[in-house]
Amino acid sequence: MSGILNKMCWSRTLRTSWVLLLLQLLCSEAVPISMDKTKVKEPESQPEEPPASVDTGLHYDRYLREVIDFLEKDQHFREKLHNTDMEDIKQGKLAKELDFVSHHVRTKLDELKRQEVNRLRTLIKAKQDIEGGNDIAVDHQALLKQFEYLNHMNPHTFEVDDLDRLIKSATKDLENYDKERHEDFKKYEMTKEHDRQEHLKTLDEEERRKEEEHYEEMKKKHADHPKVNHPGSQNQLKEVWEDADGLDPEDFDPKTFFKLHDANGDSFFDEQELEALFTKELEKIYDPTNEEDDMVEMEEERLRMREHVMNEVDSNKDRLVSLDEFLVATRKKEFLEPDSWETLEQNQAYTDEEMREFEEHLAQQEEDLNQKADDLHKQREELEKQQEQLNAQKIELQQAVDHMERLKSQKVEPPPEVHVEGNDIPEMHLVDNQLHPEQEAHEPAHHVPQDPQQEHYEQLNQDLAQHGLPQTHHDLPPGHQEVAQGQHNLP
Repeated sequence: MSGILNKMCWSRTLRTSWVLLLLQLLCSEAVPISMDKTKVKEPESQPEEPPASVDTGLHYDRYLREVIDFLEKDQHFREKLHNTDMEDIKQGKLAKELDFVSHHVRTKLDELKRQEVNRLRTLIKAKQDIEGGNDIAVDHQALLKQFEYLNHMNPHTFEVDDLDRLIKSATKDLENYDKERHEDFKKYEMTKEHDRQEHLKTLDEEERRKEEEHYEEMKKKHADHPKVNHPGSQNQLKEVWEDADGLDPEDFDPKTFFKLHDANGDSFFDEQELEALFTKELEKIYDPTNEEDDMVEMEEERLRMREHVMNEVDSNKDRLVSLDEFLVATRKKEFLEPDSWETLEQNQAYTDEEMREFEEHLAQQEEDLNQKADDLHKQREELEKQQEQLNAQKIELQQAVDHMERLKSQKVEPPPEVHVEGNDIPEMHLVDNQLHPEQEAHEPAHHVPQDPQQEHYEQLNQDLAQHGLPQTHHDLPPGHQEVAQGQHNLP
């Protein structure tokens, strides 16, 4: 909702066409208008300033304006533009004249395009970083396809196709502006009503009754305002002539009025200049200090008025009102005897069916969010369970390693050496798992008792095998490695 509110509040700065930019650059002389100097004070001479750059509201506004600025510097292109019909411009016939502009202009346009492509690539990379995809390779060529106003397959030179794309994209995007604005405002109004209904659900019966009474009282108070003149009518313009210009309404002159309110002196009313004419009417309906008056709705009312006048007066649909178009409109019956103007409170922005669909959509969104929350909760529980299992395995493994270290740290002493003196017959001992040679022939083979130390190392090997580790004999004391090996060779 905040995005909708922000867009509606700043909408005044987001509307004009690329045609306006071209014409502002081309039209350096104002159309002379006859004025009665006895009735209109001569304004003090002011140093001429170039028209202020107008923001089209497009995300490629700067690129668009810079391209137009440099094309306007070429004399050939300037002359062709002056003599080209609006429909021919939209169909791309003007773009073909790019082949005849000077080398300096073409070189600068190439540089502008390279800068714009680099800007888009930087934006793509920044968006990827925000979304956490730092380790994913970016296919800039694939992502650049979404930007139709330039040919991304050739990022180095500005060609006829680039100018054609730029003109068509700007025209299409600006023509869709009002349609998108209507949808945004409709969502804003439905969201406001939805929030009000949800608030009522939190109140008890008595509080709900009081809230409803207060709501109806505010609606009635807002609707109680002076008559609003039809935008663009003689009555509406005469009020501006009298209140803003301080002139006698009986002396109203359309040509003089046009000259007075053509703020940049380009002999055209652009959308912002038109909207400025409706301030007096809007002040009849809206006051920012009143609780019942919504400033977002005031901006929408202003745009409705501008859109209505444009539809009635802008005959060539270039989103500009020329002096000739203005004078033709002042001679129509609708200008002299207009119908009453219905304000927003008389024209609900949405139907009951649209409100039901909106509520269903919000309910579905809430259900989807709850489902996602449940899924995330289950995933978290599963991860926590897996983490517990890993911690248990880690503890078990560490215990096994500690046990092995303790076994390895135990020192095993070798058996005492046997000393034979003279003709003494030594006692029988196991040496390398064999009987003494002198007694081997006299005594039958029998089971050799297990050495205690040998039992110790066999137990060690069993522990190693239990933990999946290879068995080894390299740690046996001298003389015991052979004993361990010989034990397996005994019959």
